[in-house]
Amino acid sequence: MDSSRSRMSRSGTGGAATGHATGHATGHATGHATGHAATTRAARSRTPRARTTAGARLATLAAAGLLATVVPSARAGAAEPVAPRVDLTVLVVDDGGSAVQAVTAELDGSGIPYRRLDLADPNRPVLTAGYLSDPADSATGRPRAKYQGVVLPHEAVFGPDSAEQAALVAYEKTFGIPQVDAYTWAHPGVGLDYTSEGGWSGVLDGVAARVTPAGQAGPFRDLRGPLVFEDNDPAISESYGYAGRPRPGYTSYLDLPTADGGRASLIGEYAHDGRRELVVTFAYNPYQRQFRALARGIVEWLTQGVHLGQSRNYLSVHVDDVFAPDARWDTARNCTPGDLDCVGGDGESERPIRMTAADAAYAAAWQKTSGFQLDMVYNGGQGEQWRTENGGGTDPLAARLIADRAQYRWINHTYTHPFLGCVQDATTVPWTCAKDTKGAVKWTSRSEISAQIRDNVNWAVGKGIAVDRTELVTGEHSGLKTLPQQPVDNPNLAAALAENGVKWTASDNSREPAQRTVGTGSGAAQTVPRHPMNVYYNVGTAAEMTDEYNWIYTSRADGGSGICENNPTSTCLPRALDPATGYAAHIVPQEARTALGHVLGNDPRPHYVHQSNLAEERLLYPVLDTILGDYRALYADNTPLVNPRQKDVGTELARRADWDRALDAGQVTAYRIGTTVTVKAPSGVAVPLTAPEGSRKQLLLGTAAFGTAYAGTRSAWTTPELLQSAVTVKLPATG
Repeated sequence: MDSSRSRMSRSGTGGAATGHATGHATGHATGHATGHAATTRAARSRTPRARTTAGARLATLAAAGLLATVVPSARAGAAEPVAPRVDLTVLVVDDGGSAVQAVTAELDGSGIPYRRLDLADPNRPVLTAGYLSDPADSATGRPRAKYQGVVLPHEAVFGPDSAEQAALVAYEKTFGIPQVDAYTWAHPGVGLDYTSEGGWSGVLDGVAARVTPAGQAGPFRDLRGPLVFEDNDPAISESYGYAGRPRPGYTSYLDLPTADGGRASLIGEYAHDGRRELVVTFAYNPYQRQFRALARGIVEWLTQGVHLGQSRNYLSVHVDDVFAPDARWDTARNCTPGDLDCVGGDGESERPIRMTAADAAYAAAWQKTSGFQLDMVYNGGQGEQWRTENGGGTDPLAARLIADRAQYRWINHTYTHPFLGCVQDATTVPWTCAKDTKGAVKWTSRSEISAQIRDNVNWAVGKGIAVDRTELVTGEHSGLKTLPQQPVDNPNLAAALAENGVKWTASDNSREPAQRTVGTGSGAAQTVPRHPMNVYYNVGTAAEMTDEYNWIYTSRADGGSGICENNPTSTCLPRALDPATGYAAHIVPQEARTALGHVLGNDPRPHYVHQSNLAEERLLYPVLDTILGDYRALYADNTPLVNPRQKDVGTELARRADWDRALDAGQVTAYRIGTTVTVKAPSGVAVPLTAPEGSRKQLLLGTAAFGTAYAGTRSAWTTPELLQSAVTVKLPATG
């Protein structure tokens, strides 16, 4: 494997308000971000890229093709008795367009190494035989292919008669290397008739495409279909495509019906002249649902089902403040009583929102019917305080949740939910960190933090609730740095975490999307970033939710707060939402779309909401039902949602960070020879590897089935066996 790896930076969407990205093309792929308070995640290469115009690209389009199932990297035959070494890395030829950016983002997010050839760089290497491969080794007679697959902006990016195109064609023929044409148009050079010959071209927004039987049996075996193209804004064209009728040698994987009753293809494999190309004839960007759904299959095709890295579809939902009441939004004052900027009132005593026993029973029943488990992030002390303040008798909510305790996962949220950072000075808005007479910041003490953690665990144990002591969510993620007022962690936090055995403490993905270490040495903890869901903690009804949403996302001129005008990542509503319909018609689909984007993006980070969202009108369930319904309509049974608990998310993120560092440092060697895959990584670094069904890992004695089944493949984080220095996997024989 080439030690060079181009990397795409990853940042998270954040805040209570998140957005979505859409793409628009009129012959070429471009992207723009829309949404309300959208913090767009830009996946960008570390080196600059220039964009080419649609006209220049379309003027040079030629031919391409692909392979649907796993095949040997080298073509066996009498003329080639020695199987070549094929390095498990991908060559990405980048023109700066959104289609290549999208494919590269999928490689990067899955942990698949690649080398980027920047066409905008005047000093870029020239594509030659030596750039692509090494001649046969004198000792073994084995040649080396440096790339297992090639991604091009389109099929003739180097020019059909250029020396670079000739070198690429020769390389692909010699070693059986597949090529993805990231975005092209329908024409005979890619195995399709022109769209004027019974095909179709135009805006695809809202169009339902079909994953064909060949697609479902091949690289898109994880999809159930149909695949509906996003239409997030009727006023904007978000995706454009060319659907052509297949010619001989072309196998369609995604198609559309035509006016005459036939079918025309949007993605397919074109096998010709001893080469295979995957032809994509619609525009897309990394954030659109149609691409996210197809991304795994594109990569599986490109790598012939054998590659470093792995991908899953994750969804966990943390319900914070369980047993505690939450303050309610005041629709008259446009603020939340108890907040520093809300004049008048005394906070949670003003009709606080708290689940009832009936709400708890509904949650348990919903879990059974939906097949999805919630994480209850609890404050035992606040529940006890509520009980005392309300007569001191039995708490029906606690009784119901405790009776159903085995149906949930439970996470420590501290005993009474105090702010565990600096001591807050509430005399100013916003608050500041209080200081002593010498000007030093006052901090919540180690003993208080430790007691909050310990007492909440002990409370749960006393109720028979199973809680993992290594997991913690502090109130408001406090104790961790909180910008701008508290730019550093509470210096007492790390020691308190260590003495209570906390290894995984939650952080807010909108503030800190990257995992980091809290403390030092063996007792250090790792953060687990969580996505805030755009269902507010301080509302119990759809009308309240819509009222607060309107206040945040309406301009001052239209009677709103103007917050959306102050934030460069926000978009103001063109008009206020109808309080009677705004939640169901606008907020629910938008938030479900945002969360599903995380799910389809191989993002294990949990989403968090609050117990208030399960109370009164139970606002969370329409969002979750939409997410689950859309997901299960799109994916086959072989690709279930993965619902990890907090410590498993932390472990996954830590492994990814270790793996990325090893790749960036050029410390990984991975290749395939025939049906044997070998991967060497630094000691202690787990290797993510994906292989076809039937693959077996080499043990000290014999073999064992490799990995776990997911999306029609086998994959796992794995390490060498006893007395081994490398991971060795035997692939099933083909053909």
